[in-house]
Amino acid sequence: MLASSRSALASARQCRQMSHASNKLSGQVAVLTGSTDGIGLAIAKRMGQEGARVVVSSRRSHNVERAVQEMHDLGLKDVLGVQCNVGKPEDRHNLIDQAVCKWGGVDILVTNAAVNPATGWLLDCSESVWDKLFDINVKSTWALTKLVAPHMQKKKKGSIIYVSSVAGFGGIVPNAAMSGYIVSKTCLLSMSKMVAQQLASDNVRVNCLLPGLFKTRFGEVLHADNEISKFMLPTIPMRRFGEPDEIAGMAAFLASDDASYITGENFAVAGGMQTRL
Repeated sequence: MLASSRSALASARQCRQMSHASNKLSGQVAVLTGSTDGIGLAIAKRMGQEGARVVVSSRRSHNVERAVQEMHDLGLKDVLGVQCNVGKPEDRHNLIDQAVCKWGGVDILVTNAAVNPATGWLLDCSESVWDKLFDINVKSTWALTKLVAPHMQKKKKGSIIYVSSVAGFGGIVPNAAMSGYIVSKTCLLSMSKMVAQQLASDNVRVNCLLPGLFKTRFGEVLHADNEISKFMLPTIPMRRFGEPDEIAGMAAFLASDDASYITGENFAVAGGMQTRL
């Protein structure tokens, strides 16, 4: 029974990966942070398959090179790789400047870069860890939005997608491993709504994705530990962890004209986990 279920999931995943031919993002330039692995890379690949010209980025150059090669291996040629530590202002400027220099602008921004530098309860968090959480998970998203917004406002069109976490809605029971991370990710829920209101008159849309528990390297603290996994799985009505490509379709939808009247919203992709404050 278990083998049959795994086979069905593998077959469904293969079908998802083979069915992206609508070109709904044709000609658009998509810039993604934290996009050389896991959810970020899955979104980058999907947007490339939908016709976008894609800029992938992360802190380490070898990860950028590997991600670009993976996309080339899929037949996606309009891909630019940029090394970018989103915590550094000069790197953020360079990321956007390179996209504009190569392709003339930025139509889509996906902010996926995030850190969880230390475990521990919230009041045990050091000031340096607290500063890093907010510098990378919150401030960099605000700063990158400020950089791309003028390009989108000039064209009177654009889509900005923040990647938060279903934990921000209370969908994951707060624990010592994630408490500071959860607080920082919750900030993105309100940021998307505030920025959406400011940019709506220029037809620039801002939405927020809230992934649940996905099988990624970043999420290993939850899915790779058998004891934690046994505790978390019953909180997911679908009784399994998500695969990165299962959130990529939602990101592509929000970036496309199919979502032209959607802004300021938070979307959970979490296998049915509860999403309430």
